[in-house]
Amino acid sequence: MEVNVPTLADLGWKPVFSTQVSAEEDQQCQPVRVMAVHRGMIAVAGEGLEAMISPRISNSQGEEDRPTVGDWLLIDRDSQEVMRILTRVNLFKRPAPGHGRSIQLIAANVDTLFIVASCNQDFSVPRLERYLVLAREVGVTPVVVLTKIDLTNDPEAFREAACELQPGLQVELVNARDPASVARLAGRCGLGETVALLGSSGVGKSTLVNTLRGSDSILTQAVREIDGKGRHTTTVREMHRLDQGGWLMDTPGMREFQISDATSGIAEVFDDIVALTLECRFTNCGHEAEPGCAIQAAMAQGTLTLTRLERWRKLSAEDIVNTDSLAERRSRTRGAGKRK
Repeated sequence: MEVNVPTLADLGWKPVFSTQVSAEEDQQCQPVRVMAVHRGMIAVAGEGLEAMISPRISNSQGEEDRPTVGDWLLIDRDSQEVMRILTRVNLFKRPAPGHGRSIQLIAANVDTLFIVASCNQDFSVPRLERYLVLAREVGVTPVVVLTKIDLTNDPEAFREAACELQPGLQVELVNARDPASVARLAGRCGLGETVALLGSSGVGKSTLVNTLRGSDSILTQAVREIDGKGRHTTTVREMHRLDQGGWLMDTPGMREFQISDATSGIAEVFDDIVALTLECRFTNCGHEAEPGCAIQAAMAQGTLTLTRLERWRKLSAEDIVNTDSLAERRSRTRGAGKRK
C-alpha cells in the first residue's frame, strides 16, 4: 500500500523559513512543524517523521520562546531535541487567565483566520471585535464564519451585524453539519495553507472541522438551550489535514480574552474613530464636552454611535493596562535572570 509521506511544502513550509536555516544547521537539524500541543509534550511532523517530543528548549530566552501549534522548529536529527524555533510569520497570543499576567500562546504561522460565531443568543458584536483586533494586529486575513443558520429565521440579520464591523469584511453563513454549505470555505484551505479557527465554546468549531474533514472523529457537545452556550470540547490545540491539502487549526473555545500589545489592531478595527480623533481641535481632547470635538460632532450627526465609541474606549484602556502589566512582568523576569 502506498504511503503518502508529506513534504515540507505540504506542511506549510515557505521560503521565509528556508532563509533562516544555515548550512551547518541543515546538516545537523531537521525542520518539523508543531501539529499539536499536549501537556508536557508536542506532536511534530517533518519529511518522513511523525513524533511526540519534549517542547523544552535549553537556551529559551523568554515567554514567547516556547513552541506552540503551527510553529516550525529545528530539532537535532539524532536526539530530537528542540534546538530553536524559527522566526514566526505571525503569532496569536493573549494574556493568560488569572492574575499572573503571563502570555498564553495560541497559534503561529497562520494564513487565514476563521472567526466562528453562531446565529443565536450567544452572538456578540464586542466579542467579534476582539477577534478582529487580534487578526489585524498580527496581519492575518479574517473571515467571519456564522454557523447554526438552520436554527434562526433571519440569518441575514446576523450577517449584516457582522458586516457592519468593518468595510470589506468577509462574512460567510454556513450550516456546519452540511458539507455543501461549508464547501466554499474549503477553497481557502489549499495545499500547504494554514487556517486557524477561533471562537467561543459551543459555536460549532469542532463540527465545522469534522465536516470539512469528512470525519466525525472530533468530540462535539450540544449547547445549553437556555442561553446557547456550550462547554469546552476542544482541549488540545491541534492541526487537522484536509483533502484539499491545507490544514485546519482548532483551538479551545475562548468566551472572553484580554487584549494586549494590540494598538495597531485596535486602530484598524476602529479606523473611523481614530480618523475622527485627528480632526479634533485639541490634541489632548477627551471626546466629552470639549469644543471642536469631532467625535461628539459625529455622534450628533448620527454617523457614530455611543455603543461603538464605548467599545473602542474599553478596548483601548484594556490594551494600555495589560500591555503595561506585561512589560512590568517582563522587566522583573529579566532582572531575576541577571541576578542568578
